[in-house]
Amino acid sequence: MSRVSPDTKRFLKRIDYELLFATLAIIIYSLIIISSATHVNTPSDERFWYVQRQGIFALVNIGFAALFLNFDYRGLQNYGKKLYIINLVMLLAVMLFGQAALGAQRWIQLGPISIQPSEFSKLIMIICMAAVLETKVGALNSLQELLPVAVFVGIPFLLVLKQPDLGTSLVFMAIFFGMIITCGIQLKLLFGIFAAAITSMPILWQFLKDYQKTRIMVFLDPNVDPLGSGYHIIQSKIAIGSGMLFGKGIFEGTQSQLNFLPENHTDFIFAVVGEEFGFVGAVILLLLYLVVLWRGIQIAKKARDMFGRLLAVGITSMLAFHVLVNVGMTTGIMPVTGIPLPLMSYGISALTTDIWAIAILMNVHMRKNKLVLFN
Repeated sequence: MSRVSPDTKRFLKRIDYELLFATLAIIIYSLIIISSATHVNTPSDERFWYVQRQGIFALVNIGFAALFLNFDYRGLQNYGKKLYIINLVMLLAVMLFGQAALGAQRWIQLGPISIQPSEFSKLIMIICMAAVLETKVGALNSLQELLPVAVFVGIPFLLVLKQPDLGTSLVFMAIFFGMIITCGIQLKLLFGIFAAAITSMPILWQFLKDYQKTRIMVFLDPNVDPLGSGYHIIQSKIAIGSGMLFGKGIFEGTQSQLNFLPENHTDFIFAVVGEEFGFVGAVILLLLYLVVLWRGIQIAKKARDMFGRLLAVGITSMLAFHVLVNVGMTTGIMPVTGIPLPLMSYGISALTTDIWAIAILMNVHMRKNKLVLFN
């Protein structure tokens, strides 16, 4: 019987098993819910097409992510500029050659697979920003010093907003603020930015598209358009509320199984969780996310260098914003923005991005220096 080599033992010992098990549990949870949400709405010979496709891509990405753990994450720092250019090329390609669906042009068809570059763009920008901001720690004390960083993020931000994809654009902002706060931006400057953003809202309202204005009005009162823009929120709240404590059971949710709940396997998958697994099932899922986010924070605190810390903060900010906004919109406490639930919502591009984001977190953890803490 072959013995495990010392190198393999050291490798296995450094894995963040809390983060790993929480991530795998969410993916398995996802496959169960996707199976339930889609089995009625597909032909009998393709009944499990969605869950099989999601499962296959999950396994492929987990395999590649496991190989990535053998390489030092600091090597990513050397590719910051190249990745930024690739990112811009991808987003420009969407504008020129992308496919339109649901009123937006966000996808590129590659054979049998549709990819959404804006999903990959989030993780790419985290890597690029970490490479840029590493040299600016303590040097963001004025608007003049912050402006180049804002322009750096602003270009891909505007390209994504142009698609239009307001939800992903807001994720860029969450990542941006999380990372510049980590760099030690002066609170006076930060509060000034927030104050300027709030006071400019009446002006920004004029630049919103009609459907975006309608979504905000529907958020304030879904009954303004109950059969149109308000329909999603109303049906989602009915689904979650009807699940009560323990839910109706797998494959038994009336709102999702009878097609009352739109996008039940993508943006509104949390409503299916609430309906079929109830309050208990929803809390279990949120606790799994809490473990992932908590580990992200701890990994950032103990990272051996600022580049690793910025990577961890950017990824944790991205995941936290996704969970907050997606759960918020399905429960009616936030406007509908079309942001997927990490590792849960069906979507190859989003799943790939999330798994690789977790892989980077684990990579930073495996090469941590326990003496390095937040000052």
